[in-house]
Parts: sequence; structure tokens; C-alpha cells
Amino acid sequence: MRRLPVFVLAGCLAGPALAQIDLRITVPAAPGGAWDQTAHAIEHALVESGTARSVGVINIPGGRGTSGFAEFVSRPAGEPNRLIVLGLPMLAGLARAKPSLAIESATPVARLTAEYFAIAVPAESPIATARDLAEALRGDPAKVTLGGGALGSVDHVLAALLAKAAGAEPARLAYAPFFGPGEMIAALVEGKVAAAIGSLRQFEEQLAAGRLRLIGISSSERLEGVEVPTLIEQGIGLELANWRGVLGPAEMTAAEREVLVETIDRMVRTPLWQAIRRKKGWRDAYLAGDDFAAFLRREQARVTDALRSVGLAK
Repeated sequence: MRRLPVFVLAGCLAGPALAQIDLRITVPAAPGGAWDQTAHAIEHALVESGTARSVGVINIPGGRGTSGFAEFVSRPAGEPNRLIVLGLPMLAGLARAKPSLAIESATPVARLTAEYFAIAVPAESPIATARDLAEALRGDPAKVTLGGGALGSVDHVLAALLAKAAGAEPARLAYAPFFGPGEMIAALVEGKVAAAIGSLRQFEEQLAAGRLRLIGISSSERLEGVEVPTLIEQGIGLELANWRGVLGPAEMTAAEREVLVETIDRMVRTPLWQAIRRKKGWRDAYLAGDDFAAFLRREQARVTDALRSVGLAK
């Protein structure tokens, strides 16, 4: 567990309702990863813009986010100015965790950013499009090996959803888990897997070298600067974002919840936050309060169903 010092910016306050807020953010992962970067981006934007007086960050890694989540929701009531960073991997982790550990144990505050999944194939592959891949899966999913992250990862979730959208049985899906992008990309280049799921950044080097081709993106609309059609454009009704957001504690009054929602709402409107987001390559996916809560319910159900379809959730 790593505790970071609390930074205070005196004399620069956003307004009377938020002037005295001292915020604590839990990162349910080790330092350096995407969730940790998100927490420190929030910290920087809140403090430097004067939207909050102080922000402290604590890292609690383990269990694909569920260890930090369990600690966060187990704390006693009376500490409303707390947030935990989460994202799609958290929902996958919770789908496989103890039944007593559920996303409903915390209060939705806001979804902030999103990155999308890319599907790549070897440069000489006969699979030219995501439609071709879907047809191959529909023919026999056991003969089309898809590579991605560990079993139960968000890559695996997308693979299961892709098989279902293609009209195949996810339970028969041939999924090859890898514990690092380098290992996965090497297997893809060598033709050991038919296609692989990952982030755009993971494939950049081999795409530039001409060893790989992208055949689809999991966004709902074509991404600016990415000349690859979406799955939806290719007739596959599937969109999935690797999004990130924040939750507050469950035991909160409506007024306390509103302070957190308003704090984040003010933050995302600052030029500083927008500059950080663009520099990191994070796409804006802001969704707050009740709208985020409704999204979380739908997303948790979809992720759980996907993992259940491949035998990884009850």
C-alpha cells in the first residue's frame, strides 16, 4: 500500500460549496497503470484549478481491482469526500468475485474517459475485415483462435461478445490468453493466433512495420485520425469501451453526493483537465450522476453475461 502526501493549494477556491473539500482517491491497482494515471490527473486538475483544496491518493493493488474496491466499500460511514477510480476491468473482476462484493456497494459519480479496442490480424492473413472474422467464427469458433489478455480480462469479454454478435457459441470460442502485449503480438505476427484484441497503442509498432493490419475498432463511430472501420460499420452490432470513471462511498446523503458530482463536473470543464486528457490520448466519455449509474447497471449485466457465456462467471 503506497500513501502519497496531500497537496494543498491555499487561497484558490472554486466556490463556497466546494471551497473546503479535502478529497481522497483510492486507486485499486499498483502505481503507474492507467487507473493510477487517471487518479493523478484528477488530483492535478482539481488542485491546480482550485476546484478542490486538497487531494490525496492511495494505491491498493490486487484482485484485478477488487481488493481496493473491497477496502473502499468497507470503510465506516462519515467519510463522504472519497472517490475510487474504476473501469471496465473492475466490472469483469466483480463478476468473478464473491457475491457480496458488488458495484452497488458504491455510489456512481462520473465516467470520465474511454479508449477503444482494436482487432488486428497478420499482414498476410486471408481475414481482410471484421466481417470476415465474424463469418469464420460463425462457421466454427473453435477453429479461429483469438488472442488477448488473461482469462476473464476485458479482451476476453470483447471476444465473447464478438462471438455472440457473430452468431457463434461463445462457449466454443478458442481464446488464447497472454500475460503481456509483447507475447501476444509476437504470437500474432508468427500466425499462432488468427486475430488479437488489444489497444491501438499496443499494435502501433508492428502496424508501422507492415507486419499487422487492423480490421476493426470497437467504438460506436469512426475515430478521428484512425482510418479503420468500426465493428458497427461492418454490420456487427457491438460497441465496447475501455472506460474509466469514479465512484463515491455508498453511505452518503444526497447533498454529499452532489458535492462529489459537482466537484468532478467542474473539473472536467477546466482547460487543464481537457489538456491532460488530450495529452494522454484519452477520449472524452463524460457521463455523470444518475446517467452514469444507469450505464453501470447495463454494463455490469453485459460483462457478467459475457463471462458467464465462456464459463467464467456464475
